[in-house]
Amino acid sequence: MNTITDTNYNFPNQKSVYKGKVREVYNINDELLVMIATDRLSAFDVVMPRGIPFKGQILNQIATKMMKATEDLVPNWLIATPDPNVAVGHLCDPFKVEMVIRGYLSGHAAREYKAGKRILCGVSMPEGMKENDKFPEAIITPSTKADNGEHDEDISREEILSKGIVSEEDYLILEDYTRKLFQRGTEIAVKQGLILVDTKYEFGKTKEGKIVLIDEIHTPDSSRYFYAEGYEERQQNNEAQKQLSKEFVRQWLISNGFQGKEGQQIPEMNDDYIRSVSERYIELYENITGVSFVKADVSEVEKRIERNILDYLGK
Repeated sequence: MNTITDTNYNFPNQKSVYKGKVREVYNINDELLVMIATDRLSAFDVVMPRGIPFKGQILNQIATKMMKATEDLVPNWLIATPDPNVAVGHLCDPFKVEMVIRGYLSGHAAREYKAGKRILCGVSMPEGMKENDKFPEAIITPSTKADNGEHDEDISREEILSKGIVSEEDYLILEDYTRKLFQRGTEIAVKQGLILVDTKYEFGKTKEGKIVLIDEIHTPDSSRYFYAEGYEERQQNNEAQKQLSKEFVRQWLISNGFQGKEGQQIPEMNDDYIRSVSERYIELYENITGVSFVKADVSEVEKRIERNILDYLGK
């Protein structure tokens, strides 16, 4: 059950370190970013008290595989992966929006729809849909990128432009890249017998002013997948879809009285439950990528990561 839930490295030419909910990002000389995917588990914008074995490795390896599978369409920040939990890439100035794209009426969109809303982030949703139906065409529903653990909020294209969060010229590129990535992600999913339901992409600008894809892509933490087999039948019978995402963690927390609200206690996650979540993430990895998961040596995981990063930076 050896996990990495926190790092405290001091690399040569290190300028700063940013600690997100799951990833820790080290700035090297204002040129490179070293991103470490920890085993922390976040749900309802709350980090759970225990790490999940191999989760960081799983997210990092899916994201890097998907970056490589889409780099012919959209340039990305990635340079190297010197360790199973680590990605190294170009320092970028991130855009303050997340580009959410939805092919199906699921999750947040379905909840808004049930509440009677037919416009989400300035985009119309057709009448007569039921949860998990496919949209006539995928819709882009951006959200603001929240700081300091606040919740992301829906925002329309018009608001993004009128507030000057992103210039119109740049936003058109973000939209174009988002649609291209979603199309490729959909094609990859089909080959695995999956449906890419919705996902989010984040973008940044390099020092040279080039817009690139950053952070993670097509992972179970950033995306929702359905199993294609039986999808139509389940829709016709008004049954819940079989999902491939971390929704199973949220549902377990809800059933144990936790939704991240004030005064609620995080339920205890015992060893058996932690192990079951780890096994589920491995299942997600193998279903999404189509290859067997190879567990990295975690006997001294913090030293392993530090050694591999130092070796890479030394070169």
